[in-house]
Amino acid sequence: MKRVMKLGVVGLAVGLLLAGCSSGEKGKTDASDTKKEAASETVLYFVRHGKTMFNTTGQVQGWSDTPLTDVGVEGAEQLGKGLKGTTFSKAYSSDMGRAVSTAEYILENSGNKEVELTTLSGIREWGYGGYEGRDNSEMWIPLFEQHGLTFDEDWTDYGELTRKMSDEEIANTIAKNDKTGTAETYEEITERTKKALDQIIEETSEKGGNVLIVSHGSEIPTILEIVAPGSYQGEDIGNCSVTKILYKDGNYTVESIGDKSYLGE
Repeated sequence: MKRVMKLGVVGLAVGLLLAGCSSGEKGKTDASDTKKEAASETVLYFVRHGKTMFNTTGQVQGWSDTPLTDVGVEGAEQLGKGLKGTTFSKAYSSDMGRAVSTAEYILENSGNKEVELTTLSGIREWGYGGYEGRDNSEMWIPLFEQHGLTFDEDWTDYGELTRKMSDEEIANTIAKNDKTGTAETYEEITERTKKALDQIIEETSEKGGNVLIVSHGSEIPTILEIVAPGSYQGEDIGNCSVTKILYKDGNYTVESIGDKSYLGE
């Protein structure tokens, strides 16, 4: 699913080094100066982790963590093969085991095994508090019914729910409904996410190139809303799908959302 939006983002832009020095000869520009003046484009490959046990059994999985299933491993390996020929300059994943494993399979199968993997807690999945490990229906039915929608295991009406409720409203309603009071609010989610994005851009934007970032099904739409508000319209962020975002000169361009073409789909 392709959607393109280019926006200047306040707070996430990192100052790019601009250098220029006058030549001894009029009209002559040093080649190294030209290279410095040309801003590098950074291509961010946001990937949702491979399928896990809780994804299979329909249980809430935020900060709780279950391993990749055989299907999940196969998907991560297939994605890596689909990305063969793409050279990653840096690789990141959330600190959840399912994201780390997915990143490792991708790097190994794409020919990027030597790329160092950095884990960031800031891009982990939303924390669902007391709902963790419980049936998805317990957490989601109240939100769906509030808008006259039906929750099912295929998430048929989820796109419609996202058109009726913003990311912020969904997160805060879950936090409000959580009787333990431990689910993350939207402010808490976005605060940590912005810090992680700032770090990624700071570490990659000067050199540019391709950057692998393995994250999660609710976290990736949050990232989209931060860098390009309104770009996410309920598209399916399936396991091992790729959401590609370009960064240059403080601007983000959303190139694709939930793309499964690298899996041969």
